[in-house]
Amino acid sequence: MIKVIGGAFKGRRLRLVRSPLVRPMPAKLREALFNILKEKVKDAVVLDGFAGTGAVGIEALSRGAARAVFVEEYYPAVKTIKENLARCEAEDRARVIHKEFNRAVIQLAGEKAAFDLIFLDPPYKLLEERNPLKVIKKRNILKPRGLIVLRHFFKTAPAQKHFELKRTITIGDDTLSFLS
Repeated sequence: MIKVIGGAFKGRRLRLVRSPLVRPMPAKLREALFNILKEKVKDAVVLDGFAGTGAVGIEALSRGAARAVFVEEYYPAVKTIKENLARCEAEDRARVIHKEFNRAVIQLAGEKAAFDLIFLDPPYKLLEERNPLKVIKKRNILKPRGLIVLRHFFKTAPAQKHFELKRTITIGDDTLSFLS
C-alpha cells in the first residue's frame, strides 16, 4: 500500500500493482515533487502518463488539480487506477485511458486536449526507444506555460531538443527533470 501524502485525500491508502512492470514513485520523491510544484497544481489540468497506480495524478487531484487524465497500457494497472480513484471518490474529475502512451497523446490531440502539467514516468528503456517528449511536442498538448515532469534514471539524460530544462532533482537512483 502507498498513501496520498497531502491535500484533500491525505492518508488515503492506494492499492499497488503486483508486477515488476510497474514501479510506483517513492513517497519521498512524490513529496519533493509536490513541494516544488506547490501552487502550480491548483486548478491545473493534469496528464499522468505511464500512470501505474495513478498515485501521482491522484496526489495532484488531492492538492487541487481540476482534472486528471491517466494513461496506462498495462491492463492490471488500469484496473488499479480506477479502484484508487474510487477509494478517493475522485472519479468525476478523472479519465483513464487504456492505451499505449503515444497513441493516447495522438487521441488527446485530436480531441484538442491541452495540459498544464504532464507527469511522465516511463520505463527507462522506453525513453531511448520511443521518446514520449517528441510526441508531446509534435501533438502540442502542453499549454504554453505548462510544465512536464519526467522521472528517469539518474545516470541517463533525456534528449533535450524538444523542451527547455528548467530544473532537476535527484533522490536515490531517481531524477526528476522539469521541462517547459
